[in-house]
Amino acid sequence: MRSLSTLHALPAISVAIFVALLTLFPARACTRVLVNENSPSVLVGRTMDWPESTMPVLTVLPRGMPRDGGRLGPIVVVPENALKWNSKYGSMVTTLYGVGTADGFNERGLGMHLLYSTNCDFGPRDTSRPGIQAGLWGQYLLDNAATVSEALALLDKVQFVMVAYRGHEAKLHLAIEDASGDSAIVEYIDGKSIIHHGRQYRVLTNDPDYAEQLKLLAAQDFSKPSRAMPLPGNVHPVDRFQRASYFLTFLPKTDSERQAVAGLLAIIRNVSVPFGVPYNEDFDTYQTEYRTVMDLTSKRYFFELTTSPNVVWADLGGFSLAPGSPVMALDPDDINLTGNVTKQFKEISAPY
Repeated sequence: MRSLSTLHALPAISVAIFVALLTLFPARACTRVLVNENSPSVLVGRTMDWPESTMPVLTVLPRGMPRDGGRLGPIVVVPENALKWNSKYGSMVTTLYGVGTADGFNERGLGMHLLYSTNCDFGPRDTSRPGIQAGLWGQYLLDNAATVSEALALLDKVQFVMVAYRGHEAKLHLAIEDASGDSAIVEYIDGKSIIHHGRQYRVLTNDPDYAEQLKLLAAQDFSKPSRAMPLPGNVHPVDRFQRASYFLTFLPKTDSERQAVAGLLAIIRNVSVPFGVPYNEDFDTYQTEYRTVMDLTSKRYFFELTTSPNVVWADLGGFSLAPGSPVMALDPDDINLTGNVTKQFKEISAPY
């Protein structure tokens, strides 16, 4: 098991490398699935697919935390008119390498997920607009918005800035949802934001662009399901998008959170990437490292590490989120963890 203190005792150059890895090699094969019709709770799940351990840590961030949108770890990457802010809302997230957020939700029930998108292009830097390096995109919204509509309104006030490390760029698109079941997919193509806003946008994978994914899905006929119906079964983003959409359509309604979480996890596991499966022509692998499910109604976070036999969960209501409260964290890489782990979080220094 990793030590939390180890994660926060790295030399500055190592932190810089970890931040670069986090921001510039985003998960290329992730899947997000939203359940907003089948149970009293609004649930959302995702896979994190990556070729190595991202050292995920479950982390609770209180209100009032200062952020600097111009920094990539200790390095200034937006030198002019970088946005700085203090978090308005507390959040529970999964961090990567101890220095960034790719998945999480806040105390008002807004959830966010960053996934890889090949065609992402934030456009040339416009210094008349406050800039935020792309790796802080999701945390910026969790810190400042309570709903999908509020989050979308924030996008026009800033410019997200592409950052690079050894020629690799932070190519991302974003899924957000809130406790009402509202949803949005946000992509930046040719410097312009393209937003799909509505409860019906429940599945997201990677490429091609979201509008094209919807066209490809519409061409399928899932109206007469049977066990003989052929479904796309590989790990390609189109296959995962269509497979998740198909199974989500037939997810049974339930009044039980336990049953609803189990149903969503069944879909998320179905679109997970097994170890060793080639993702492209070069036989690169991006196996599923972990799976998460958020209950945005009860503010509960479920986490399943692929190499652990147990699902764990934590309740955001079990932590103090008042300004000045400590940052609390739990390393899930421990096969002895199981069930409700809210009381097993430990205080750490602010990760970013």
